[in-house]
Amino acid sequence: MTPRTDRVSAVAPAGALTDLAHSLIDLFTRIPHSLLALLARFSIAAVFWKSGQTKVQGFAIDLVNGEFVLGWPRLSDSVVGLFRSEYNLPLIRPEIAATLAATAEHIFPVLLLLGLATRFSALALLGMTLTIQLFVYPDAYPTHGTWAVVLLFLLVHGPGKLSVDYWVARRYA
Repeated sequence: MTPRTDRVSAVAPAGALTDLAHSLIDLFTRIPHSLLALLARFSIAAVFWKSGQTKVQGFAIDLVNGEFVLGWPRLSDSVVGLFRSEYNLPLIRPEIAATLAATAEHIFPVLLLLGLATRFSALALLGMTLTIQLFVYPDAYPTHGTWAVVLLFLLVHGPGKLSVDYWVARRYA
């Protein structure tokens, strides 16, 4: 082998890897925003819905486990105590905080799933995330950071075409 062929054979694998990387990047950029937004909406809605379900009794919907209890929801016996001790927020009584949290964790996830008032719902849950981060679990920043990024994605880019918001905007724009 000559020095020239050694150099060409060493460059060829690097060129193939570069081409592969560009092909993968091109493939990734073809993922539709609407699909990503739907996955983001579903994923973050599930986090807050599951949390809300731990705060109430008499009403339970879990599509994955097949649990359906369609009674009148009321706060769980232990949830106000939890807001008195572990979730103690400044400036708001535990009874009110527990009720607001349970209500928000049921309403805003449903709105996100439907893609209805998506940006407003994402903003409300982002506020809740910041409250949890600052006053309840300050060491859980990796989890809360992930939630915040998903919610910010929805705030900035919207719910996508698979949403009521999109349908309403098209109908009345």
